[in-house]
Order: sequence, then structure tokens, then C-alpha cells
Amino acid sequence: MTDAATRPRHVLILGGTTEARRLAAELAADPALRVTSSLAGRVAEPRLPAGQVRVGGFGGPEGLARWLREHQVDALIDATHPFAGTISFHAAQAAATVHVPLLALRRPGWVAGPGDRWHTVGSLAEAAASLPALGERIFLTTGRMGLAAFAHLADLWFLVRSVDAPEPPFPPRMEVLLDRGPFTLEGETELLRRHRVDVLVTKDSGGAATAAKLAAARAAGLPVVVVRRPPVPAGVPVAEDPAQAVTWLHRTPA
Repeated sequence: MTDAATRPRHVLILGGTTEARRLAAELAADPALRVTSSLAGRVAEPRLPAGQVRVGGFGGPEGLARWLREHQVDALIDATHPFAGTISFHAAQAAATVHVPLLALRRPGWVAGPGDRWHTVGSLAEAAASLPALGERIFLTTGRMGLAAFAHLADLWFLVRSVDAPEPPFPPRMEVLLDRGPFTLEGETELLRRHRVDVLVTKDSGGAATAAKLAAARAAGLPVVVVRRPPVPAGVPVAEDPAQAVTWLHRTPA
């Protein structure tokens, strides 16, 4: 077995985001590091990051702790989607169990500006409850996994955009648009016009790749229902971009 003082530091990135891929590319170029990215496997054809890649769950916090120990992980970076809350709490429990340093990499959330008509809610269920009072033709951009929250809204029409096709239950009056960002302001403006959308629903994912829909809704004067992101587990430090994550890693004792 390679001595811990001489082997490359093993960094596990819980990935699936643009920031995770950027971070993996930067760390994989460092010969002093060994980088493994873990993808949940929810997207049929994910964009693979640099370095080693594993796909699938760990089996809860106990399984993740076992994986960290067996693969001699020296640092864990949670760069999952801001709404992938379960894995973030599993990461915090597992890191504490095996005493592995943990960082959360989270892009900043969106901030409402002049002219925005935002309705901020705490869950998809709250978002669904708010819709009948706001409009009838809904552009739903919350992903394919949470459509059950809207399945009872039979009087509303939904345009659902997702990377992969959704599975039931979902709203009975629905058109699916399979697409992946980044999106442009011109494209989003035309989409809203062509489908006669009168309400936009989104999660506060942050980032530039899908922010154009917010600008298009603002220009059209449309209400936007924004689902608030869950908090990072208590005590876990947060980096806002890959550069900050690299700095944290270099300052973390081997």
C-alpha cells in the first residue's frame, strides 16, 4: 500500500453540476491529487467530468462513510445541485463519521431586481398551491422529479422543460420540452411568446446557464414562482465557485 504521506491526495467530488465539472478539470490537472467524481445517475447521458467517475448512490450516510474509508478519501467536496438536499446531509454525516474534511460548493442564488414579480415559496407543494391565482399557462422548469406536486392541477396547462422525459404522476394537460441549458434571452423570450405562458415556476438554482428565463419573464411582466433552496447542513463551510474550493483544498491539512 502506498504510504499516506507520498500518495496523491484523494478528493471525492459529489458532482453533476457545471461547477463540479469545472472543479474536477482543475483538480485533475494537479499530479498531487487523485480526483473521483460521483454522479447520481438520474440523467441518462450526463456530461462526464475529468478524472475518475463513479455513478449511482452509496447506500445512505453509512455507505458513503464506508466508501470514504475504503477508498482512502482525504477531502470531500459536495458540488451537487443546490436542491439535492438529501445527499448533502448524508455527506455531512459521513464526513463527520470518518473525520474527512467537507466543503459545500454552491453557486450563489438569484436575487430579484427592479421589475421582477417574484413569489417566493418554500416547496414545490407551495408553488403548486399558488398557481391557480396567478395564471393558467405555466412554464414549469423545476425538473422532472417533482411533477407529482402539480399532478392535481387539471385546470392548468403546463410546459415542462427537462433534460430527460418525466415519468408519472404529472399534470394531465402538459407538453414536454426536452432541452439542456445554457439558454439565451432571445430563445426564452420566443418560447414564452410561442406558448402564451403567463406564469414561470423555477427553483432558485442560481447560475447563468438558466437565468435568461428570469429576464424574459421580467420583460414580459410575468409573475415568477421561485422555490427557495434548502440550507447547507450546519457547520459545513461553503465556497461560491471552483476557485474558492481550490483555495479551501490547498489550505486543508493533508
